[in-house]
Amino acid sequence: MTNGISTISKEIIDFQKRTAWPDTQLAFNLHISVERLHDIKSMEKQPTNEEKELIENFIENNQNNF
Repeated sequence: MTNGISTISKEIIDFQKRTAWPDTQLAFNLHISVERLHDIKSMEKQPTNEEKELIENFIENNQNNF
């Protein structure tokens, strides 16, 4: 964790800063609910290994498109 923020939360926040995507758009593209994205992003709940891999792969594959 970095400064109290989990790595996955930081990756999500940084991606959204670069793309100006709201939570709804990102959740739609990840095929997860907005509520689940909020939980992961706010660190209320930990992502499953599958969710973490999905998010990391999506961000990695789309980071240069914006």
